[in-house]
Amino acid sequence: QVQLVESGGGLVQAGGSLRLSCGASGSIFSINAMAWYRQAPGKQRELVARITSGGSTNYADSVKGRFTISRDNAKNTVYLQMSSLKPEDTDVYLCNADVRTAFGYSRPYWGQGTQVTVSP
Repeated sequence: QVQLVESGGGLVQAGGSLRLSCGASGSIFSINAMAWYRQAPGKQRELVARITSGGSTNYADSVKGRFTISRDNAKNTVYLQMSSLKPEDTDVYLCNADVRTAFGYSRPYWGQGTQVTVSP
């Protein structure tokens, strides 16, 4: 079993910053890509940012220049630094990790989500 636990969400005013964290634990052999998605009720899940095990990153156009994804491989943790936040960034943010388990198979895992609310 593998668990992803997010933290760091909350309420912030427009223009403010938040830092999300997501730690993976359990029967992990290695983690390939890690990513942050966001989803509003009734809408499709959207990729926000992704980082490979080697540190290569990609971002949604809507967050480029404002958000930064990073990871600590030793801690199996991925971060999302969000700056210059806008009300349209309000969503539930979910962590995703492509995990190779100690049992030899690979599959994606999801966290439970953390709410980010940006007030005007």
